[in-house]
Amino acid sequence: MSDLAIAPAPRGIPARMLVRGTIIGAIGLLSLLPILNQLPEGNVLRISDFTIAVTGKWICYAVLALAIDLAWGYAGILSLGHGAFFALGGYAMGMHLMRLIGPRGVYGHPVLPDFMVFLGYRELPWYWLGFDHFSYAVLMAMLVPGALAFLVGWLSFRSRITGVYFSIITQAMTYALMLAFFRNDMGFGGNNGFTDFKELLGLPLNTQGARAGLFYAALALLAGSLLLCRHIVGTKLGRVLVAVRDAESRVRFLGYSVTAFKLFVFTLSAVLAGLAGALYVPLVGIINPGEFAPGNSIEAVIWVAVGGRGTLVGAIIGAFSVNAVKTWLTSFAPDLWLFVLGGLFVAVTLFLPRGLVGLFQGRTK
Repeated sequence: MSDLAIAPAPRGIPARMLVRGTIIGAIGLLSLLPILNQLPEGNVLRISDFTIAVTGKWICYAVLALAIDLAWGYAGILSLGHGAFFALGGYAMGMHLMRLIGPRGVYGHPVLPDFMVFLGYRELPWYWLGFDHFSYAVLMAMLVPGALAFLVGWLSFRSRITGVYFSIITQAMTYALMLAFFRNDMGFGGNNGFTDFKELLGLPLNTQGARAGLFYAALALLAGSLLLCRHIVGTKLGRVLVAVRDAESRVRFLGYSVTAFKLFVFTLSAVLAGLAGALYVPLVGIINPGEFAPGNSIEAVIWVAVGGRGTLVGAIIGAFSVNAVKTWLTSFAPDLWLFVLGGLFVAVTLFLPRGLVGLFQGRTK
């Protein structure tokens, strides 16, 4: 009988398959929204332009949550400054979009953005050079957040600054950037930021086709980011990151360079956040220093906690679910949102420590 006995299936496999199937199905349904948006007026299946814009924004938020979960959920790096990386990527794309506005000068390039003309600038600041090219803007949307994360991480991790102290440093970083970008003399539009974008890649932004293209680009970024993160956590690198999260001193004593591992994952998460911000700006049509507000970074961490830290898919679920509640609640009771958000975080911490994904049996990885 023992030879014929069937070994029980490993626990958690059905739950993992269910969650993965749900994510694949959700991405498939999301891909249909731009098609439904092009249906004629009066059709019951037609999706409004507002729904496309809001859902595209949520997708960018999901990439940001995924970036935070990679660093926090798998390496134990709780960053309260990822909103800054998101905003820097957004400003890089905003600078490109602003360069496409206004009269053309030599070789057909715009002379100065409108706000610089208003503020009396005589020439383009040196750090704006190159942003008339889309590829350069995308490169800067990755390079600037990545370089800042590398610098902050290198200074912190080599000094073995961890836990709440590192969180405070990252929050101070984003607050300092917010104050700097509010200044008119910084050359980033001051408190008004960038808005009134006209075109991207030669196509006007106020068309259904442009909105659909941006939506699909955001969806592709989310799918690609999820695949990349899942590949990383499934390799030896991912196992070392989890070991660093759970027992950093032991990993260090075993001869691993903890600083290098943490620096890699923190920098990569900042690059993903920057790309999310770069797509967010043309989708919503504005970027201003308010995106640097420390509260935005804290809220993004709550998305991950609500969905399920250290699960990847949980970060996506948390970003969508929390922002759906926010959109619904702020439409008729905006003053209650912060209380609900705080209560939600406390409730999840006390009753759902593994987040919404923890409601399923087993744990996804």
